[in-house]
Amino acid sequence: MSALETGTDHLLGRIEGHVAVLSFNRPEARNALSDEIYDGFAKALPQIAADSDIRVLMLTGENDAFCAGGDVKGMHARNSGKSSGRGSVEDAIARLRHIQNLVSGSMRRLPQPVIAAIPGAAAGAGLSIALSADLRIASEKALLVTAFANVGASGDFGMSWFLPRIVGEARAKELMFTSPRLSAAEALDLGMVNKVFPQEKFAEHAMNYCQEMAERAPIALRYIKENINRSLSVTLETALDAEGVAMPRTMSTADHREAAAAFVEKRQPKFIGQ
Repeated sequence: MSALETGTDHLLGRIEGHVAVLSFNRPEARNALSDEIYDGFAKALPQIAADSDIRVLMLTGENDAFCAGGDVKGMHARNSGKSSGRGSVEDAIARLRHIQNLVSGSMRRLPQPVIAAIPGAAAGAGLSIALSADLRIASEKALLVTAFANVGASGDFGMSWFLPRIVGEARAKELMFTSPRLSAAEALDLGMVNKVFPQEKFAEHAMNYCQEMAERAPIALRYIKENINRSLSVTLETALDAEGVAMPRTMSTADHREAAAAFVEKRQPKFIGQ
C-alpha cells in the first residue's frame, strides 16, 4: 500500500495494488462536504488519471458513513449572519459551477472506472457524488436519500443528470420531490446500487470487489467507459464510428493477445495494461 496525496485530512487517499482509494473523513459531521474535500479532489484526481498503473478508483467514507452532503449547520450559520463569507448569488453560482466540475465532472471524465463503496448514509450532494461513479456497491445498512427538497434546495453535483439515467425520469422526479429514505435493498431494486454486501467486513468486501475489477483488461475498461459515456449524447452513427476506432485499438494490445491465449489454454488471463 502506498500514499495518494490529497493535501487534507478531510479526504484520505491511498493506493492498494491497482486500486486507488479516496475516503471522506469528517466523522464529526457524517463526512459532510468541505472546501478541503473539494481541494483534495482537485489534487488527487489528476494524479489518478495520469497513472496507468491505477486501474480502478474506489470512493468511500470513514466511520460507517459515505457522505452526508452539504454541511447544513454551516449553511444555517451563514444564513443567520453568524459566519462571514456571504457573497452575492452570482459569486455562489460561479463557485458551485467550479466545484461541481472538480468533483462530479472530473470523476465522470476519469479514464478509470470509479466505484462508490457506500458503507452508510449517502445524502444530498453526497448521493449525487456517488451517482457520478460508474458503479455503486453498498453495505446492507446503507441509507440513500436525495434530501435536497427537505432543505428547500433544488440539487447539485449532477443529481438531476445522473439519477434519471439510472432510474428513469418519472422515478427520479419522485425521488427528488419526496426524498424518501431508501434502504440498500430498495436502492438495489431501483438500480441505484449494483450490489449489496453484509455490513460486517464491508470495507473488505468492497476492496475485494474493486481488486477483482482491477484484474480485468484496463485498456478495454477505459474504452468501454468512454464509449458508454459518449453514447448518451450522440447519434447511433457517431457511436458506431467511435466503436470502430476503439475495437481495433483494444484488439491490437498485448492484453487482447493474452486473453485469447488464456481462452485457448483454459486459464485465467493476466493483464498488464499494454
